Amino acid sequence: MTNNLTASDPVGISFWLISMALVAATAFFFIERDRVAGKWKTSLTVSGLVTLIAAVHYFYMRDVWVSTGTSPTVFRYIDWLLTVPLLMIEFYLILSAVTKVPAGVFWRLLIGSIAMLGFGYAGEAGWMDAKMAFIPSMAAWFYIIWEIFKGEASQINAGLANANVQKAYKTMTLLVTVGWSIYPLGYFFGYFMGSQDPVMLNVIYNVADFWNKIAFGVVIWAAAVADSE
Repeated sequence: MTNNLTASDPVGISFWLISMALVAATAFFFIERDRVAGKWKTSLTVSGLVTLIAAVHYFYMRDVWVSTGTSPTVFRYIDWLLTVPLLMIEFYLILSAVTKVPAGVFWRLLIGSIAMLGFGYAGEAGWMDAKMAFIPSMAAWFYIIWEIFKGEASQINAGLANANVQKAYKTMTLLVTVGWSIYPLGYFFGYFMGSQDPVMLNVIYNVADFWNKIAFGVVIWAAAVADSE
């Protein structure tokens, strides 16, 4: 295996494309902070931090893949352990921009996302059987889905008069439901199909990161601009 990216390496190409897209998104979110009202700046800052953290980790992940052809599992989960909880607390932040939100909403979303990732990593790192770890990881994801659709966060959003926040919240729930379903799909194809397929696993994970990390920030940016204007 050489250290040069080749045209026949779709996974390596996806790592490069996404790392550059994350850098561009970071610059965009930080620049756009000056365009929105003060109450939205924290949300856009967190969006920029998510894409910045992901971009740095993608630089390392693409080097691991291109150099060795193996899954950069450790780097990927370090990235997710930082960025996924930040994405989840964006629900708390956008609601807090327009109303008072109990701290319990913040902690439930944070703990649910950490549990989901912790069990996922335990399975991929070999600490638990991959199929057994999949069950509690999915349970934590379903808990998050319940919280944002039926829990206190959802109830607070339903009572808001701010149409921009309501629209952003609903779009973000769609991203978590549909967009985040790509991750267990990658896990399933990577570990449940008889033998681990690192190509399928990493292509699916990369596409999911591109969609979820950048799209989340764009949704929040659109709501912030519309509300500020």
